[in-house]
Amino acid sequence: MFKEGDFRPTGPTSWGMMMQAIGGTVEAARRRRNKSARQSAVLRTVDMAGWIIGFATAAWTRYEFTLTADRLIVILAAALIAGALHIGLDRLHRHRWGRVPVGSLPEARALAATVTCTAAVMLLVVLALSKRPVPASTPPVGAALALVLMLSARWTYRHRDDLSRRPRTNSATPVLLFGIGSAGQGLLRAMLSDPEGKYLPVGLLDDDPEKNRLRIDGVPALGGRPDIHTAVARTGAHTLILSVANADAELIREIQNQATAAGVDFKVVPPVRELVDQRIRVTDVRSPDLCDLLGRRHVAADLVTNDTGLRGRRILVTGAGGSIGSELCQQIMRTDPAELMMLDRDESALHSLQLSLSGRAMLDGPELILADIRDAETVARVFANHRPEIVFHAAALKHLTLLQRHPAEAIKTNIWGTLAVLDACRDVAKFVNISTDKAADPISVLGYSKRITERLMAYAADKYQGTFLSVRFGNVLNSRGSVVTAFRRQIEAGLPLTVTHPEVTRYLMTVQEAAHLVLQAAAIGGDGEALVLDMGQPVRIDDIARQLAAEAAGSTQIVYTGLRPGEKLHEDLLGQGETDFRPLHPLISHVTVPALEPSEVITIDPFDEPEKVIEQLARFCGPPAGIDDPLRWHPATLRRIP
Repeated sequence: MFKEGDFRPTGPTSWGMMMQAIGGTVEAARRRRNKSARQSAVLRTVDMAGWIIGFATAAWTRYEFTLTADRLIVILAAALIAGALHIGLDRLHRHRWGRVPVGSLPEARALAATVTCTAAVMLLVVLALSKRPVPASTPPVGAALALVLMLSARWTYRHRDDLSRRPRTNSATPVLLFGIGSAGQGLLRAMLSDPEGKYLPVGLLDDDPEKNRLRIDGVPALGGRPDIHTAVARTGAHTLILSVANADAELIREIQNQATAAGVDFKVVPPVRELVDQRIRVTDVRSPDLCDLLGRRHVAADLVTNDTGLRGRRILVTGAGGSIGSELCQQIMRTDPAELMMLDRDESALHSLQLSLSGRAMLDGPELILADIRDAETVARVFANHRPEIVFHAAALKHLTLLQRHPAEAIKTNIWGTLAVLDACRDVAKFVNISTDKAADPISVLGYSKRITERLMAYAADKYQGTFLSVRFGNVLNSRGSVVTAFRRQIEAGLPLTVTHPEVTRYLMTVQEAAHLVLQAAAIGGDGEALVLDMGQPVRIDDIARQLAAEAAGSTQIVYTGLRPGEKLHEDLLGQGETDFRPLHPLISHVTVPALEPSEVITIDPFDEPEKVIEQLARFCGPPAGIDDPLRWHPATLRRIP
């Protein structure tokens, strides 16, 4: 938080810099005024010259290319009167309706109206006089010629101004744009209007044959998809940008492959729904991410978090140093909370988090809390001292295979740790628990432990005054320990990519979407519910492996290892008996969760044999979907007992 006096000048240097900045601003404003005055003077001179040339030419042709000196003087006098009237009408138009950009279509319309009015007045005066000083044809014909000259001068000015605004050829990267619809044309004009821009369009590509040989703002269309290699060779482009705002994954992959084959970099623009005001800017251009290449749409932009209820509140995040927790802290900070407290047992994670949030990592702020949620006494003391109003509970163990081998750790952290936090949160206004899609019809220790925490939240919702709810989502891309992270490290080490099964699928989301959903849940979730995000279609892990292998520098093998105990071939978002109910948002389901007494799970013996511990956990969650005889199902191996 900034304090009063943070921005006061602290010495002569600060004061001098401030005065220098003010002086620079005043000087810039003065230069702009001078430039505008010069521009107006030049345009008025051009307009006057247009009337003189127009009237002289019209009269000269009317008198069959012979003009006496007396006639010429009268015609010039009439032209000067018309020019003065034109300038007066133009001033009146600007005062009444305002200025318009020079060389623009609105200015052309305004100029045509002013010229027409001037010509009409001059013609009426000429016709009203008994002895006409100039031929009656001179005002309309001269006005037409004058208008052509005025528009030509303005077009020349606009063209030179546009050229001066283009990126510099010696510093900008020459690029090809594939796709010249509304998004592509908007991006093209944005690139051509930034002198300091890093991209200079040198060619356009589109599969629409009607756009072939089209030229937009001086940039030519050079063909379609089959002509990419030729266009690169012809223009010397270094980058190809796919400027189709809602391109599907197949098109993205195909254009990327052709760009790679042509030896140029490949960039994309994001879908329009991800843009703040639906307009594409040059800064939106980025490298394609895994979601683009897999065809998975981003859903965070479809969620509304204008009113999260976090502004001015005291907020605590457990597991703040993890992938979800740290992103949560980043997004919560943008809501302007009264205080954000970040709790984690990993001191290095807290160090990195503070560095990312404030640019400093002194580890001396009261907002950082080093504590383990398994220590109930410490947790109680932390909450008593800091008194948070809203709690986001992201602390958990999440690696399925390890927890399957060490179920006691899942009990101590995921279940008993959650109970310790819940017990300290009797007076909070809102508590949001981070769950997982593995809690829907669970068959793994991770799924069991998370399902139990959902049920404990429902119990707390019945007993405590605040709102207690859970948020359930799928695998988080690029989080620590995620499949994508593992694949990339295997590629870096030159190892084959290990995939459990060629048909295994998972629901995927970005860490930004996951944190976004958690904040949305805080705003709309009801007591005891589990909120589930519609993440679209599940993605085959094999497709991710193949895509990353294709991007790798060398040849990368894919090895199938087989499903491990506790793993499903396909995950579920909703469990058996849960209904897809979306009362408040089309992308969020509200699931009713049965309550579970904490006294029941406290009786679990974590030091028993792992298989027996897993059986105890399974009893609190019910049988997996489609299993009608839970007694003949071994939860440790997930195989039928003969």
